[in-house]
Amino acid sequence: MKIMLSTEPGGPDTLVLSETPTPEPGKKQVRIKVHAAGVNFPDTLIIRDLYQVKPPRPFAPGGEIAGEVDAVGEEVSGLKVGDRVLGMVGFGGFATQVVADATRVIKIPDAMPYDEAACFVLTYGTSHHALKDRAAIQPGDSLLILGAAGGVGAAAIELGKAAGAKVIAAVSSEEKAQFCRDLGADETLIYPRDMSDRAAQKDFSAQIKTLSGGEGVNVVYDAVGGDYAEPAVRALAWKGRYLVVGFPAGIPKIPLNLTLLKGCQIVGVFWGAHTVREPQSHAENMGDLFRLYAEGKVRPQISARFPLAQASDALQLLEDRKALGKVVVTMT
Repeated sequence: MKIMLSTEPGGPDTLVLSETPTPEPGKKQVRIKVHAAGVNFPDTLIIRDLYQVKPPRPFAPGGEIAGEVDAVGEEVSGLKVGDRVLGMVGFGGFATQVVADATRVIKIPDAMPYDEAACFVLTYGTSHHALKDRAAIQPGDSLLILGAAGGVGAAAIELGKAAGAKVIAAVSSEEKAQFCRDLGADETLIYPRDMSDRAAQKDFSAQIKTLSGGEGVNVVYDAVGGDYAEPAVRALAWKGRYLVVGFPAGIPKIPLNLTLLKGCQIVGVFWGAHTVREPQSHAENMGDLFRLYAEGKVRPQISARFPLAQASDALQLLEDRKALGKVVVTMT
């Protein structure tokens, strides 16, 4: 089989397209002929040894795939050869075939294209868990999304609107702002690339409060971090909820006196751990998401597709923060 391997720690340019023997599924595993693999920010970290999981090398990045089952191991029930599925594999997905634990594989509707299925679980799962379980978002809440044009951000726009929230999408360019408006964002806010200046931070907070009606936002969904975090917390309303989702701009330091003054919560969102520790809740959330997909309320916004041989370019697009919505690596 063909596979894009990480043979040493480094950036996307260190990946090597290789051929390896096709793996056989073990007990309670299936092998999937991969049609598409979603590209996510953790993929850019895992190849640098900067992610929570550090697989032994060589390995392929790619934690989210979709395709068809082409072999079934012993003690597997509910899945058979030919089933159309998506799978959360952690890594190894940038390959033409991959072995996955059967418990991490989900059948997909016949009407769901493989590329959309490969972009579905991680971004929508993260954002749904964040907004529903961690923020307890309610109709009428105001929701600020930092990094709103990225994969999880775009999912949060759709899910926020489906929950009845007023969505303010914060992004770094007019192109991204238009993308968010097309997705349904009620308001957009363009922030500067450099937010280290205190005056810029104060202006950012003031703009958020103005767009929220003056009282501040009820929920902040922060998939950016860095110097954008503190001004977003300062723009929270009384008893607001600040969701810690990701840190592409760096891990922020937030003065805790702000939580006292605003009666607010700073809430961590670790979707991967949630799926393992709270499987019943995760299963219910997946049911919610497939229902919303069937109703046309959510649909992965794929802006770029790359063949397997150009998977490095797909990762670079994400690393440069130029991607709109989702990016996919295709095998066929």
